[in-house]
Amino acid sequence: MQPSPAEIARTLAAGHLPAVAHIACRPGPTPVRHVTDAQGRVLLLVPSEGTLAVALRPQDGNDDTALVLDIRDVPPMASSPSLGRIWVSGWAVRLEGDDARAAALDYADTDACGDLLDIGESQALYRMEVAEVRWERNEKLLEIDPDDYAEATPDPLRAVEFDLIADLADHHMGEMGDYVRRQLGSEARPDDEPKVVRMDRYGFLVRMGNRSARLAFPRPVTDRHDLAHLLHPILCRRCCNSGAA
Repeated sequence: MQPSPAEIARTLAAGHLPAVAHIACRPGPTPVRHVTDAQGRVLLLVPSEGTLAVALRPQDGNDDTALVLDIRDVPPMASSPSLGRIWVSGWAVRLEGDDARAAALDYADTDACGDLLDIGESQALYRMEVAEVRWERNEKLLEIDPDDYAEATPDPLRAVEFDLIADLADHHMGEMGDYVRRQLGSEARPDDEPKVVRMDRYGFLVRMGNRSARLAFPRPVTDRHDLAHLLHPILCRRCCNSGAA
């Protein structure tokens, strides 16, 4: 099993990657800080008196501003394939009062930055209602249903993917290599040196020279601790065999 396009879009949009905004009738693109809330709506953290706040000011007769958020994946390793790029389109409105305070709590769930304490003063929060989501990968463009996007959840391992892959490479390469060879069976070659290059809730991608293979977990994992529990029999076979004896 692999992440769905909607899950990949939610993962890329979650707020762990840099983004730029293309704002209607304004020059750009403009770097912007953002996260997404539980419904997939985009929250923009913007200096109250900066050029971005001016650009997001609605034109006469409107109460919101159209924009497109452009987010590219940053692979965890140089040898890791990219998940591509997404464009999230919609209309943003500045939040005030209770709405801003509630949105600040949602923002802090992903990025508990100190600037959230200055909401209403030097900082402002905008919420963008998502109208369109597009995903580009390998020169192919896919339209994602906004409802599917809203119902999907970001991958729980994305923010720590680099740390997980680095730990496997530094401390468990032998165990992972043995596991991959067992899983590949007759497809494995004697000179294969499998390296994990991507990981998500459903499994991981390994590269062996110019070949690659995706191996699935027995079930989707919920977080880093769940992953550690799932990988323990793989990485500590001696411990498990000794316990069974």
